[in-house]
Amino acid sequence: MRTVVFSIYEKLLAHYGNLKWWPAKTPYEVMVGAVLTQNTAWSNVEKAIADFGDNLTPQFVLESDMTELANIIRSAGFFNQKAAYLKAMTEWFGRYDFDVSVVRRERLEKLRPDLLSVKGVGKETADSILLYAFGFPTFVIDAYTMRLCARYSIDAGKGYDAVKAHFEGNLPRSVDIYNNYHAMIVYNCKDYCRKSKPLCDTCPLGEECERVGI
Repeated sequence: MRTVVFSIYEKLLAHYGNLKWWPAKTPYEVMVGAVLTQNTAWSNVEKAIADFGDNLTPQFVLESDMTELANIIRSAGFFNQKAAYLKAMTEWFGRYDFDVSVVRRERLEKLRPDLLSVKGVGKETADSILLYAFGFPTFVIDAYTMRLCARYSIDAGKGYDAVKAHFEGNLPRSVDIYNNYHAMIVYNCKDYCRKSKPLCDTCPLGEECERVGI
C-alpha cells in the first residue's frame, strides 16, 4: 500500500523502529494514563501514576473517596475533575468484570460509542484506551498528528473524524501499525517537528516536507 500516509510511516519506522508504546505495566494503567494525560505533560502523568504505589487497581479507585483519589493524582492537574473521570471510566470497565479478555470479545463498533458515553472520555482518550489497552484497530489522532498533516501538507480533511478516517483508509488495518505509527508521530514532533523552532535539517521527513524551515 503506497500512499503518502504509508510512505511517511515507512520513513519514520526506518528511523525509530518499534517503540513498543504505550509505556504501562497493565492495560488498566494505560486506561488511567489516557485519562490523566488530558491537558498535561506526560511527565506529570508518570508522577501521578507513581503516587499510586501498588494501589493502581480498579478496586482501589472505586473504593477511594474523591478527596483521597484527587490528592494522589494532583500532579496531573485538574485533579478533582480527573478523579471523577477515573471513577466513571473504572465503572465502565466494571461492566466487563474488569477483564480485558471480556472487553476484547466485543465489537469495536459497539465499544467505541459506549466508551465515548463515559464522563470525561473524548475521542482521543477513547481511541487511546481501545488501541493501547485492548488492542483494537482504531487510529489515535492528537495535536501532533494534526501538526504533521499541516506541515507535510497531507490532505486529510478537517477535524478528528476526518483525519482519523484518512489515516485508517490509507493504512493496512493493523493494531501494530496504528500503535507504532501514532507513537512515532509523537516522538518525531517532540524530537524534530516542534511547535516552534522545528529541526527540519535533521528530521527524517525533512527532505519531502513542504514546510521545511517553517
